[in-house]
Amino acid sequence: MTTSELTPELEARFAVARQVADAVLFEGYVLYPYRASAAKNRLRWQFGVLVPPAWGAEHDEHEFQHTECLMEPRAGATVAAELRFLHAQRRTVQQAREDGTFETVDELHLPDRVIVPWDEGAEERVTVLTTVTELSGDGIAVPFTRAAREETEPVLDADGRQVGRLVRRREEINGVVRLSAGEIGGPYRTMRLTAVVENTSTWAPDGPGADRDAALAHSLVASHLMLGLGAGSFLSMTDPPEWAKGAVASCRNLHTWPVLAGEPGRADLVLSSPIILEDHPAIAPESPGALYDSLEIDEILALRTAALTDQEKREARGTDDRAAAVIDLADSMPPEVLERLHGAVRALREVTEPGATASRTSPEDIAELPDGPAVVRPDTPWWDPAADASVDPLRDRILVDGQSVGAGSRVLLQPGLRRTDAQDLFLHGRSAQVEAVLHDVDGGVHLAVTVEGDPGADILREQGRFLYFQPDEVAPLTSLEDA
Repeated sequence: MTTSELTPELEARFAVARQVADAVLFEGYVLYPYRASAAKNRLRWQFGVLVPPAWGAEHDEHEFQHTECLMEPRAGATVAAELRFLHAQRRTVQQAREDGTFETVDELHLPDRVIVPWDEGAEERVTVLTTVTELSGDGIAVPFTRAAREETEPVLDADGRQVGRLVRRREEINGVVRLSAGEIGGPYRTMRLTAVVENTSTWAPDGPGADRDAALAHSLVASHLMLGLGAGSFLSMTDPPEWAKGAVASCRNLHTWPVLAGEPGRADLVLSSPIILEDHPAIAPESPGALYDSLEIDEILALRTAALTDQEKREARGTDDRAAAVIDLADSMPPEVLERLHGAVRALREVTEPGATASRTSPEDIAELPDGPAVVRPDTPWWDPAADASVDPLRDRILVDGQSVGAGSRVLLQPGLRRTDAQDLFLHGRSAQVEAVLHDVDGGVHLAVTVEGDPGADILREQGRFLYFQPDEVAPLTSLEDA
């Protein structure tokens, strides 16, 4: 039994997970300031792009995603898979002539928007419903095709007269979804589910001058997969039980990562995403709507969008319907909704271990939260340096390569021995002055430094804005007094 229709129960469970899957689908779809003319909107489609094999072989892009996860199905269980992706469609703009014909133009001006050529993303789904039994051995392969098509949409002015039209063209896309499962050794009946999505399009570039936009028209964009069990459960790939850690480590996940999805407390749904997520990801309840801007902070983005000029907003509205919705959202957001974006405490947990802080707390220092546990207010906030008199960032010293290092010491920066970022690597081999020795709550030590020769070092020092390195990322030099 292999069909393309989900049961009503599975459809209801998938609908919950699609709220997050939609965010994956449109992650980075259009970036602030939401205009096609913006430089960062000229290189698009960064997440989960599965290109035609002929293009991927020459340009180091992927034509497949490979997911492996563990499941404990019950007897006779069904497995559902739903592939979701965007099909890029090229939109050209044409202006109406007096003789009834149309002319392709770069811009079409209307009172509320400026329509320009743009590549839109049309949502596509491929759904497979089968049984665990059918997935044994080589499993099943479900090929799919999305045919080329062309559509036109009239553009009307305020009086209802046609002043132009939009022409949308999609190219053919071909692919296949492969599903298989096999039992693994262990104390319980556990199976490894393998799901592979491939772009099998035969399109090939005309020559060495072909650009990525031509390949994107034949690509699966923002591709991700949802997997559901009719009866049984999946194991978490990020926090598996002890007995399954070895099996989880042996799973291969290429260009995607599976996490438990759907309602918290359930484990019968997996979202395999090109973006790394945690188990049971959810849309923040404070979020007023999709902003599409690839991990930007909602509050800052909403404020900056509302501050665009009227002309910039006209251009954004003409770029894409989703960009227009963002502009309208920012313009209509009431103050109380914007304030809600300023920050949120997701959870409070009670401290159960007795300690000195708890023993010194008097009843008047305890505040009852509505319908929640008591929260202890210490005498000194955790962020105040006086909260822990055992440390003093300006006087503490540590040993680095057998030499005492503290505020005033000179060190040679050697990032790269541990995890680091590109900005730190630019400073490799530079000398710096240690401004403070800091201890974190986990017992780690960090050196706050300013780079010698930096003309802005005095200003940064006054503002307390330093660079931070761990002891094994520096080497001692002579002190400033001896220099």
